[in-house]
Amino acid sequence: MMMDEKQLQHDVKVVAELEKDLRYISAIIKQKGRELLTDFSITPPQFVALQWLFEEGDMTIGELSNKMYLACSTTTDLIDRMEKKELVMRVKDPKDRRVVRIHLLDIGEKIIDEVIMKRQDYLQGVLNDFTADEVLTLKDNLSRLHSVMRKDKR
Repeated sequence: MMMDEKQLQHDVKVVAELEKDLRYISAIIKQKGRELLTDFSITPPQFVALQWLFEEGDMTIGELSNKMYLACSTTTDLIDRMEKKELVMRVKDPKDRRVVRIHLLDIGEKIIDEVIMKRQDYLQGVLNDFTADEVLTLKDNLSRLHSVMRKDKR
């Protein structure tokens, strides 16, 4: 079987280097994010929970557990501590009173906004040596990669 031109372009070595760069970038972003969290009284898992609630809206403990790849009991403990800090609250689902959803409160939303703003400031500084075209090309390529990965069910 003859490889088509596109397959030939994706040299194994290049793909390996790309994977390594993405892994290192992810680790740096994660570490930077943890450093930024020291200004707030929340842990990295609490921040991840806040992000999911911010992006997806109210959800059950089970739904949040699945998103975070945590056991329900671990997520329950996490939410208990976040509730004490008034970051979230449990609310009964109006359509089914047996269902309890976790709702993001104003303080939690404010923390998300501030941390994301600081992350964007950090990235802005890192991108200072890039041209506007390079930044747009990077954004477009990463957006495309993200889109393809979200759709890919392999």
